[in-house]
Amino acid sequence: MNFEKVYETALSCGCKAERDVPMRDYTTFKIGGNARLMITPCSDESLKKIVKACMSEGIRPMIIGNGSNMLISDKGLDTVVINMCRSDAGVRYLGDGVIECDAGVTLSKVCNFALEKELTGLEFAFGIPGSAGGAAYMNAGAYDGEMKDVLVSCTHIDADGNEGQLSGEELGLSYRTSAYEHNGFIITKLLLKLEKGEKSEIKAKMMELLQRRKDKQPLEYPSAGSTFKRPAGYFAAALIDECGLKGAAVGGAQVSEKHAGFIINKGGATSDDVMKLIDLVQKTVFEKKGVVIEPEVRLIEEI
Repeated sequence: MNFEKVYETALSCGCKAERDVPMRDYTTFKIGGNARLMITPCSDESLKKIVKACMSEGIRPMIIGNGSNMLISDKGLDTVVINMCRSDAGVRYLGDGVIECDAGVTLSKVCNFALEKELTGLEFAFGIPGSAGGAAYMNAGAYDGEMKDVLVSCTHIDADGNEGQLSGEELGLSYRTSAYEHNGFIITKLLLKLEKGEKSEIKAKMMELLQRRKDKQPLEYPSAGSTFKRPAGYFAAALIDECGLKGAAVGGAQVSEKHAGFIINKGGATSDDVMKLIDLVQKTVFEKKGVVIEPEVRLIEEI
């Protein structure tokens, strides 16, 4: 594997390319060792060339957006990390309630854009600290809404560096997953279909949900959001709370005393701390409640 060739390809395309990048600076958990090479594509065309360069060198790149739903090993990532959050990532209105956005734009930016255009349907996503592409990848949702409700299609680049698109049922959207979690393609753009609404009502709903997040979630600490998926017929946070695990800690990682569904970085937490705490929570909930809870956060070991 010749990483230097990929590095040179990125520079020749005018892209930002950096060696030995600390991933803790690119995740909301503030945890993670160094990535061997990080590239921020400056366009979809440059992304195609970078993907093809990786493929020719036998390198499987890792894709990140806002780094809000991942735990990266302290051992680092011996691969190419492609950072989709380029500075010119934007949002465009196509008319008839349809918004097109680049995968690397933040969800909050898309929500504010929808507000300005007086479009409703995306309020649930306001305050989710992720990118649009990441939200589509995992069918992000909150407060009785999810991306499945508004996502029409995604444009992507496949493992061979070719552009394609999935729409409707092809997206495979279900609880916290999509077809992209399995096909390895890189989402580059999204089309969202919203409805006309009253601007004041849309803003009021956004502010209400944001306040609920502030009141109930430990936003003052680094985390990856909800740590566990909701098991059928239960709420993960309630199960964890009932098992007396609020405040349980391993090293710098702690089950939030404010919201048991969050594992937070109280300071200096390592990926090993978090993994051990996740394991403790899973085992305890199964032993006491007979329920299996699965991590929602993506656990990225050394590559």
